Order: sequence, then structure tokens, then C-alpha cells
Amino acid sequence: MSDTLHLPAETRERAGKGASRDLRRNGRVPAVVYGGNEEPLAIHVEEKLLVKQLGTGHFFNSIVEVEVGGKTVRTLPKDVAFHPVTDRPIHADFLRVSKDHKVHVNVPVHFANEDASPGLKRGGVLNIVLHDLDVVCSPDNIPDEVVIDVTGLEVGASIHIHDIKLPAGVTAAHADRDDTVATIVAPSGLRSEEGDNSKTEAGE
Repeated sequence: MSDTLHLPAETRERAGKGASRDLRRNGRVPAVVYGGNEEPLAIHVEEKLLVKQLGTGHFFNSIVEVEVGGKTVRTLPKDVAFHPVTDRPIHADFLRVSKDHKVHVNVPVHFANEDASPGLKRGGVLNIVLHDLDVVCSPDNIPDEVVIDVTGLEVGASIHIHDIKLPAGVTAAHADRDDTVATIVAPSGLRSEEGDNSKTEAGE
């Protein structure tokens, strides 16, 4: 589970591009909190703190408690827009969530026990197709990562969504598609040798 992040904010009194530029000049980032059957709330947050939280590596699958006007709003970050030249954040969107609210999040995939895979020990290559997995869960059950055990896998093995053991309370968003997550492919040298053999056999 990712740690809950805390983000102090202030309400935006003025809207429009001019007001947003003024905020950015003062080290603030315009943002909006929406959803939860409530009116959108226009806010602004400190740029340095937002950048620090973005740097955690799990910002988009963490609960962010936005503290504004003496109240705390539980949110899930949905989008951060960046300046095309400076790469500074220029706007952020946050979705209100409750404890029983199911959310879709992208969670990074981590492969474990590669030294216990015969295929990889023989020189096979782990070809990762999906680096992140789209999952559905309650905000309090968002995992830091999805761990896939490759113990015993040989060259030619494929790992699909249905092969993954997800934490309790977490389901794959597109389990019906059963996408390929990763494969173990033969090293290039072995593939070349097999290719040469097939040519010889064809000639004979």
C-alpha cells in the first residue's frame, strides 16, 4: 500500500488564463477537485510540494488528502499537465473518492525470482509487454506494485493477466481480454542457430 499523501491547498478566487499565470509566477499550480456528486472545487497548490510528491514514483496510485478551507478531501490524482518547454506542472486534476468507492488505477508490474526461471538462466530474455496493470479496487487497497513470480518458467513461456495473483480486494480491469503481460524469448544467438538449422533441413 502506498502512503497517503497530504497536500495543503487554497481556493481560487479568480478563474481564467490571466489568473492562472499569476498563480504560476508565485510558485503555485492551479488545480481542480471534482466528482463525488459535488460541484468542482477550484484550488491552487504549492508547486514545490506537488513536484516532490510527483517524485515519489507512486503519486498517481496514492490517496492524496487535499487540505483546503479547514477541511480534508480524500482524492485520487487523475492528471497533471506539464509545460512543454520547462516541464513544470501547470495544472492538476483530483478525483474525490470515498472508502467504498472503486477506483481504476495503473499499478507498476514487478517481476520476482528471475534467478529461479530455467529459461532466463539459459540466457532467455524477459520481454515485458505491459509495464503497468490497470486494476480496480477500493482507495484503501491500492497496491504499490503487482508482483509476478517467474519461478520455473522456460523459454517460450507467456504470462497472461489470468496467471497473476493479485492482492485481496484487487481485480484486473480488463481480465476478460486476458492480455499478455510478458514472455520469455530465446536469446538472439539461439534464435540464429535455430534459423540456420531450419534452412539446412529445408535444403536437404
